[in-house]
Amino acid sequence: MKKAVLWSGILLLAMAFLLTGCAKNTGESAETSFIQIKGSDTEVNLVQRLAESYMDKHPEIDIAVTGGGSGTGIAALIKGEVDIANSSRAIKDEEIEQAKANGVEPVAVAIAMDGLSVIIHADNPVEALTVEQIGKIFRGEITNWKEVGGPDMEISMYGRQSNSGTFVYFRDHVLKGDFSPKVKRMNGNAQIVESVKNDPAGIGYVGVGYVVGPEGKQVEGIKVIKVAKDENSPPATPLDPENVKNGSYPLARPLYQYVNGKPEGAVLEFIKYELSEEGQQIAVEEGFYPVNPEYAKLNEASLN
Repeated sequence: MKKAVLWSGILLLAMAFLLTGCAKNTGESAETSFIQIKGSDTEVNLVQRLAESYMDKHPEIDIAVTGGGSGTGIAALIKGEVDIANSSRAIKDEEIEQAKANGVEPVAVAIAMDGLSVIIHADNPVEALTVEQIGKIFRGEITNWKEVGGPDMEISMYGRQSNSGTFVYFRDHVLKGDFSPKVKRMNGNAQIVESVKNDPAGIGYVGVGYVVGPEGKQVEGIKVIKVAKDENSPPATPLDPENVKNGSYPLARPLYQYVNGKPEGAVLEFIKYELSEEGQQIAVEEGFYPVNPEYAKLNEASLN
């Protein structure tokens, strides 16, 4: 009888341990020690770097960061599969409705600023384009570089897949219409950069963190063109942080993270680290820019 009682106690302890481990992985409570993050390809390297730095200081916390695109990350948050969704675009109204129907309340935090960069081959003499010209190129209305002051050469376009937040942002803010069927769909920013490097007629769009190398130098083999809001505005480069901060670069955007409700516990502490002076410096080192005052107000409302 004593042996039976002993084994029953051991079994109950084992079950309690397993249940505790499962609860820990859901990220639902302030006691969580495992954070699951998924989403934007633009943000994945930055957030991996932030996670590694944070885990070095907090070995009791495990953080897993994967990409897949902004839409994939938001879908995972809606399904309750992740604690944080990285997104380089704002969440859509229909996604908010889906989330609420599933008992999820999406809350946004901006962790950095991006100057979405339009890149061409380094040997292409074109230096600047307006937003309208870029839109016409990717809609297929401008098909030869000579139409915008370049060589007599058919334009070759590289873009992202439709689950990408960058795809959605670029479509909504630049094209304001549909992409040309001739746009080659790439899996990520790095693939676009490599494709344009090897294509003298190429043009693509990527997060600024993918075109800035060590010490803030532009990646070799490509040119980041200046962009003007319209033909009456001066063109600006995203490589100057001040242009992104003050809005003179027309394709500046926030990089978001979405959580379910106001964050707490380990998730809150990690987000606070991302927004700390050290975290924002890591964003700069990764080629992005600190959160500007406008989105700092958003963060204040989301976290307090």
